[in-house]
Amino acid sequence: MSTHTSPLTGKKILSATLLTTLALSLAACKTNDTTTTTTDTTTTTDTTTTDSAAEPTGVLVVQESADIPTLDPGTTYDTASGQVVENLYETLLTYEGNSLSELKPLLGTEWTEEEGGLGYRFTLRDGVKFHTGNPFECKDAEYTFRRNLVTNTSDSGNWFLSESLLGTGSNANDDTSITWQRITDAVQCDGEVLVFKLPKADPAFLSKLAYVGQSIVDSAHAKEIGEWDGTEATWKDAVGKDITGSPLSQDPSGTGAYKLLDKTATAVTATAFMDYWGEKAKIKNVILQKIPEQAARLQAFEKGDADIVETGGRTIIEAQLADKPGITILDDLPNTSAFGISMNQKISGTDAIGSGKLDGQGIPANFFSDVDVRRGFVAAFNTPQYIEDVQKGKGEPLNFLLPLSFPGYDTSVEAPTYDLEAATEFFKTAWDGQVWDKGFTVNVSYRAGSATAQTGMEILKKNIESINPKFRVNIVAKEWSEIIKGSNQGSEAMVMTGWAPDYADPDNFVHTFYSSDGYYNPRINAKDEQIDAWINEARSITDTEKRNELYSNITKRVIDQAWYINMPNQPGILAYRDNIQGVGLDTFNPMLSFATGTLWKDLSKG
Repeated sequence: MSTHTSPLTGKKILSATLLTTLALSLAACKTNDTTTTTTDTTTTTDTTTTDSAAEPTGVLVVQESADIPTLDPGTTYDTASGQVVENLYETLLTYEGNSLSELKPLLGTEWTEEEGGLGYRFTLRDGVKFHTGNPFECKDAEYTFRRNLVTNTSDSGNWFLSESLLGTGSNANDDTSITWQRITDAVQCDGEVLVFKLPKADPAFLSKLAYVGQSIVDSAHAKEIGEWDGTEATWKDAVGKDITGSPLSQDPSGTGAYKLLDKTATAVTATAFMDYWGEKAKIKNVILQKIPEQAARLQAFEKGDADIVETGGRTIIEAQLADKPGITILDDLPNTSAFGISMNQKISGTDAIGSGKLDGQGIPANFFSDVDVRRGFVAAFNTPQYIEDVQKGKGEPLNFLLPLSFPGYDTSVEAPTYDLEAATEFFKTAWDGQVWDKGFTVNVSYRAGSATAQTGMEILKKNIESINPKFRVNIVAKEWSEIIKGSNQGSEAMVMTGWAPDYADPDNFVHTFYSSDGYYNPRINAKDEQIDAWINEARSITDTEKRNELYSNITKRVIDQAWYINMPNQPGILAYRDNIQGVGLDTFNPMLSFATGTLWKDLSKG
């Protein structure tokens, strides 16, 4: 899932991300889950009973600098959007507690694996209502997954669903072998049982179903408000369609514990859904406000007018918020994200390249295709300074854009080092000496309001410009949605690129960052046949030892190729008002998008 530097936690944003606090009184929820395993099939069942709870009260106020691009699950692929969608909608499965891999039932109560992983049958939860009042039925799940396979845009995570169910990450516009028959064979209802058919076994398939982008939508409501009608007659018209601002994004209807009240350019407001099937929300309303000014957010936070804010990172939290009355700090949160500054080898458009020539006033569109340019930028980034200034001394350099906590990370490989002398030599060699003689000017972007991303770019700018007075790096603040759009179109020269896992497997990072058909390839426009071969081999086998060997090989080669400037590992930190209950290391799950690593319904205010 694409992400941006988190001023809230220092790990992912958890997008980043007044009113009177009211006391709450709540009854308990009893849950009994059982798992049965046999030789041929694995079936997980769920039995949930919910005591009647007191009426939800109070308001949770969250202030952030970022906008929220979409509320349509079918194209949700950033954590700013995900933090809302995961509370309005629900998936078939979800994560158990703070586990990265253990799954539990949600809208799917029982599932059976068939034919050695080539099929799955899901029994669906009874008595569930959408926010419109429509009942949740198998046809809604069938419509949801078919819609995701049909649209499958570059702004969504549906590529990895399509890989599992169709054997390709492409949509029907890019892969003409995809037919309506293949889509309907892949997902269909057998009565009220949802059936998936896979062309080959995928050990990560169940984890993929827990991803927020696979949340189940209200099919009757979707069709009524003008979404795709779900039929063979019209499916071709919906292929690859941009649904970021879709009718469903404007008027969502999910089964989640909260439903949308209002969405404006500056705020999203949700309220507790009183017909929710499970444990009811404890807080009545949640408001996410877009407040671009950091000082204003911090002031509201200290006064208690906001409960959680985008703070500006560890430096701000430790310097300005620690030991302040009414504020609690939760530190050393698990880091399951990876960040790097991408270098685009084939820049489209003109905004980033100035004159478009190597004349000191700009750069050619293929400026970063010279490996010595990339190596120079990597060597010029002062990682120790970033760790000290941004992360207050916590964290360590990464040799690979893969979290330290994930299998496949080889700690024996040395990370790239800060070395201005080496950077100088690389730049003197680049473009047959023309870079050094003529100089360059490049425009690079960071997310407006992100102090951590801004600091990283400023460190890079200072060091690059200190090497040669003819070198110019102009840093430009942009809205998050604008950066996403430009990055996907390949028009950004350099941008802070982050990834939070969709599912807990190293391939989700390695393919995303380094494959020539990976999600972030438009940000680097790079291709290496050996790297592609290793990635494809690693994602097709289950031998852990062999996979780790392949990932080690990839690590060494991408260090040499210098496609990204790796940001260091950064343990997370979160500041929140001390009247918020339900936040802690034991409840924090980094696979969720909201800052607390929990769903809103699991929080309360006292």
